[in-house]
Amino acid sequence: MKIGTPKEVLEGENRVAMTPESALQLQKLGHTCAIESGAGERAGFSDADYEAAGVEVIKTAAALWKGCDIIAKVRIPTDTEVKRLREGQTLISFFNPGGNEKQLKMAAEKGATVIAMESVPRISRAQKMDALSSMANIAGYRAVIEAGNNFGRFFTGQITAAGKVPPAKILVIGAGVAGLAAIGTATSLGAITYAFDVRPEVAEQVESMGAQFVYLDFEEAAQDGAATGGYASVSSPEFREAQLAKFRELAPDMDIVITTALIPNREAPELWTEDMVKSMKRGSVIVDLAAEKGGNCKLTVMDEKIVTENGVTIIGYTDFPSRMATQASMLYATNIRHMLTDLTPGKDGVVNHNMEDDVIRGATVTHAGEVTFPPPPPKVAAIAAAKPKEKAKDLTPEERKAQEMATFKAQTKQQVTLLTVGAVLLLAVGLVAPASFMQHFIVFVLAVFVGFQVIWNVSHSLHTPLMAITNAISSIIILGALMQIGSGSFLVILLAALSVFMAGINIFGGFLVTRRMLAMFQKS
Repeated sequence: MKIGTPKEVLEGENRVAMTPESALQLQKLGHTCAIESGAGERAGFSDADYEAAGVEVIKTAAALWKGCDIIAKVRIPTDTEVKRLREGQTLISFFNPGGNEKQLKMAAEKGATVIAMESVPRISRAQKMDALSSMANIAGYRAVIEAGNNFGRFFTGQITAAGKVPPAKILVIGAGVAGLAAIGTATSLGAITYAFDVRPEVAEQVESMGAQFVYLDFEEAAQDGAATGGYASVSSPEFREAQLAKFRELAPDMDIVITTALIPNREAPELWTEDMVKSMKRGSVIVDLAAEKGGNCKLTVMDEKIVTENGVTIIGYTDFPSRMATQASMLYATNIRHMLTDLTPGKDGVVNHNMEDDVIRGATVTHAGEVTFPPPPPKVAAIAAAKPKEKAKDLTPEERKAQEMATFKAQTKQQVTLLTVGAVLLLAVGLVAPASFMQHFIVFVLAVFVGFQVIWNVSHSLHTPLMAITNAISSIIILGALMQIGSGSFLVILLAALSVFMAGINIFGGFLVTRRMLAMFQKS
C-alpha cells in the first residue's frame, strides 16, 4: 500500500502525521510512503529529510489524495478533504466521530474506511496507539511551561542574600494523562503541587509523584474509571457542590491553576467559577486545557490569553501540542505507525482490516460503506462492573486474641495428630523389622522431619543469600554418604552415591545462588 500524508490545512497547526523516522519503519512493513511538499516544515522536517528516508515528495494535496491508498493526517479533515476520499481508501486521523455525523455519512457513502485515532480503546494492548494520551502528555507539560512564562516568580522556593522567595503553589484539576504530566513537570520545577480528581483511585499516583491529593469530606460511590475507558464520569449535584466549596477554599492560596477536566462528547464542566477567579491573588495564572470544549473556567476565552480586572491571567490556548510540533509529530507518527503495524500483520504491504480485533474495531468508524460508530462496549467494562471485594473488618483486641488462640489450638491439634499417627506407624514397623534396621529408619524419619521444618517449610520471602549459604552448609550430611560409599553391599553403595550426588547439588547450588544474588547488588 502507498501511505500518504498531506499538509495540515488548519491555520496554526504545525504537526505532521509522518516523520522521516516513522517512514523508515513503515517501509519495513512493505509499504511505500509519500508526503505533500512542505508538510513537515513547521515541525522541523524538510522535504530533503523525507527524500533521504525514501519518501516520495508530491507537490499538491490533490495528487497525493488521488495517488495513495492510505491517508494519515492529524486534524479532523475538512469537507473538501472528505470529498477526495474514494472507495477502498483508508483515512487515519483525528475525526471526532461523536460530533461529526455529517462527515461520517459522507465517508461511508464514498466506501472509504476511516480510523479515528481518538477512538482507540484505552486498554493495555492499545497504549502504543493511544494518540489522545500522547498529545495530552505534551499538553500537560506545555501548560506548566506557559504558566511559568506568565507567572512573575520562581516555581521553587529560594533563600538568597536579597531575601526569601516562597515556592509557587499549583493546583491541577483532573489527574488524567495531561494532569499527571502537569503534576510531574510542576513538582520537578520545585513548586508545591496539589491535585484533585473525581476518581479516588488516582490519589496514589498523584502522591507517588510528590503532589498532595485534595480530598473531599464527602461520601459517594465512585465509578471505576475502567468502566468509562479511563475517563471521569458525571458526578452528582451534591458532589459538585462539595467540590466547588473545596475549590473556593483553595483559590486564595493558589498561584497557578491548571484545569484538565473533560468528559467525552460533552461540554467541559465548569469547575473554576468567576468568584474563585476574583478571590485569587494578583499575578496568578489559570491555564484551561478544556478551552476547546467551553473551558473549565467561567471566564476562559478560546484560543486567547486574557487578564482580568484583579490581575489574573487566564490562558485558553487549544494548540498546546502544536506549540511543540517536533515532539508532538514524532509521538503521533509513532502512534500511526503502530496502528499500521497491527493493520499489516504479515509485514508484506497488505492491509488486513480485521474487524474482530478489539483495537481495530474500536477505532474504525466507517468501513465497507457503513458507519460503524459507536463500537461495541469494551470488554474491560465487564471487569470494571464487578463488585468490589469487601474489606476485612478491623478486629478489636479481644477478637484478635480469641482468633489467635483458635489458630494456636488448631495448629496444636494438627501437630499432635501427625505425631500420634507417626508414632503408631513406627511401632507397627518395629514389630516386624529387625533392631538394626529400626536404628537407621528412625534416623531417616527424623532427618526428613527436620529437613521439612527447616528447609521446605521456609517462606519464599526468606530465600536470601544468607538462606542460600545456610542451605549449602547444612549439606554437611554428605559426610554420612561418603562414609557409607565404601560398604560391601551394592545397594548401599548405590544409595550412598545418589546421596552424594544430591547433597553435592545442594552444596554447589547454594554457593552459586548466593553468588548470583550478591551480584545483583554490585555496580559492575
